Amino acid sequence: MSKKILVTGCNGQLGRAINKEYAGSDVTFINTDVVEGEGVTALDITKIEQVLSLVRAEQPEVIINCAAHTNVDACEKQWDAAYRINALGPRNLSIAAEAVGAKMIHVSTDYVFEGNGTKPYTEFDAPNPVSAYGKTKLEGEKFVQQFSNHFFIFRTAWLYGDGKNFVKTMLNLSETHDEVSVVCDQLGSPTSAVELAKAIHHFEGTENYGLYHATCEGDTNWADFTEEIFKRAGKSTKVNHVTSKQYKQMNPAAADRPAYSILDNYMMRLTDGYQMADWKDALDVYMAELK
Repeated sequence: MSKKILVTGCNGQLGRAINKEYAGSDVTFINTDVVEGEGVTALDITKIEQVLSLVRAEQPEVIINCAAHTNVDACEKQWDAAYRINALGPRNLSIAAEAVGAKMIHVSTDYVFEGNGTKPYTEFDAPNPVSAYGKTKLEGEKFVQQFSNHFFIFRTAWLYGDGKNFVKTMLNLSETHDEVSVVCDQLGSPTSAVELAKAIHHFEGTENYGLYHATCEGDTNWADFTEEIFKRAGKSTKVNHVTSKQYKQMNPAAADRPAYSILDNYMMRLTDGYQMADWKDALDVYMAELK
């Protein structure tokens, strides 16, 4: 009998990657997003009655929450909306998952850390978010742990895939600019949505519940990342390395971002030795598909 998996935010980068990752598996997807479409059921995860009604009707074995308010700058001005989507949404899904005995899979972020570290953060380091986005995502994590007995939380970072993302933004800018200015003092690990989907698929079928860091291996900064993107695309656009302070002066409304948000996938290694691809290798695959 086919396994039923309910996906929220199915039209986003990770939602699409999840669907592709499971293609050919004996899985029936209940794809949901805020707007109804072909093969997509409309679901507002911030409304508990809607969530419970759909989950009880469909009886999924697994719920994968890919929905989030991810616009970091907008979250600063839209605290209520960010809290509803990033915190109450995961709470509602966890309550519904528990009601039908489903596994709950939730995706979180490196922004739960303040970003002043000097070594990669493990799952056992204390979170201390500095942005509205990070604060609301941390509350979502807490709700999942509070209301679900069978949960996986995957903290990821610098995600790119099939949709709007940093890689495509830089490539678009290179079409109209001879040079771009990119922050060089924020460190992290660019992560392919394809790689994250593989990791979710790997752990979803196990009983290894808990909190995991899930980023591609290795690290870089945004400016160097941009140079790697341009190199693979054959672009000659110059990358000006600027500090976060300089960027803030150019963009006063920008939210504070972690200066150091490299995550250590410690729990994955400890649990069963699972390893995600190196970020440069994952970028090679992604760029080849864009051509």
